[in-house]
Parts: sequence; C-alpha cells; structure tokens
Amino acid sequence: MTIAQELDSKKGICQDVIFPPGDLYSDEPPLETELHLRQIILLLKCLEWLWRDRNDFYAAGNLTIYYSPRQLKSEYFRGPDFFVVLGTERKTRKSWVVWEEYGKYPNLILEILSESTANIDKDLKKKIYQETFRTPDYFWFDPYTQEFAGFHLVDGEYQPLQASEQGYLWSHQLGLYLGIYQGLLRFFTRDGLLVPTPEETAELLKQKAERLAAKLRELNIDPDII
Repeated sequence: MTIAQELDSKKGICQDVIFPPGDLYSDEPPLETELHLRQIILLLKCLEWLWRDRNDFYAAGNLTIYYSPRQLKSEYFRGPDFFVVLGTERKTRKSWVVWEEYGKYPNLILEILSESTANIDKDLKKKIYQETFRTPDYFWFDPYTQEFAGFHLVDGEYQPLQASEQGYLWSHQLGLYLGIYQGLLRFFTRDGLLVPTPEETAELLKQKAERLAAKLRELNIDPDII
C-alpha cells in the first residue's frame, strides 16, 4: 500500500493503529567502507554547489525514508545511499518522512553496491523503488568493480538507460549525466562537462588568474594594476 492509499484510508483504520509523529530520526547502519562515504559526499557537494542558487530540492545520503505510518520497524522503510527529491523545501531533516512531505518520494535514487548489499539493491530495492516509490530514475554503482547501471521508469516499469559515447547515463529528472571519473561517479552537464566541486572550482579560477597574470607580464603589464 502506498502512502497515498494509507492516507486516503485513514478513516477506516482500526483505532489501535497509531500514526507516529513525522519528526523521526534516521535509522541507517554505518556505511560499509570509506569509499562509500567519499562517493556520497562527492555527489552531495557537486549537486549542492551546482544548484547553490536553488531552494526547491533536497539531497541526502544514507538517510532513512519512512513511507508507511503503520509499520515503522518492518519493511516499510528504506535508506538509499543517495537520493534527490525535487519540488520541495531545501532544509536539513532528521529523515525523509513521506507522509510529512505531501506524499513525495525521491525523483532519483542511487545505491552504492557492496558484496553484502548488491543482490538486495538489484532485486528487492529495485522492485520497491519501481512499484511503491515510483522513483523515475534509479542507478547503482560499485566503486570497486566499477559496475554502473541506470534505469528510467516507463509505464510503471524500469527500462535500462543506454550509455552515451562517453559511457555516461542520462538522468531525466536532474537534467544531468552520471558517469565514472577517476574511479568515482560524478555529474556531467548535457554538453558532457564535469560538474566540479567547490574546491575544484576555486582551483580552476586560481589557474585562470595565474595564466592571465603570466600573459600580462609577457606584455610588460603589471597584473596588480588590473
């Protein structure tokens, strides 16, 4: 039963069923490896930097999504490694509680594979994201084996995404490509340009300024007066 069906049928629910508060803490286990953590942080930093002027999205990693007020501690919650919700307020949260977020589910989910989770990510979670969450874009990536796949929801079923010439997969929801760069998953623009981190942006600006200063010195112009 989806959250919309839960809420629509609330009047018919037995009185001993308690609807919990929406202020729920995340209940996710620690990440498997340091590389998993670095991958999540990298995606968060890049997207938040790219969309730094936007306030209509929420991105998080290893955070619980509660999607049924009936059974919090059963199969009715999941914790994607990385997810993005569009059309929502950009603010910090303890968890993502669907019934407190106007029934919104993630627009994009990425699972980072490991030996202990790969089968679940490819089977059970994929089914939940397809049939219950109805999340339009679903990806998985293994930072050790470099296995990378993506799916887009078409008529209620996930269809595999076809890679570009560069090996990137297009996210219809974000309007960005995802692709492997230096062993980790990164975002790329429609034109195939790498979406930088704030640190990479600062370094590029520094290099540009140094090249400009060198050019001015060649022309016998003091860079300090520019």
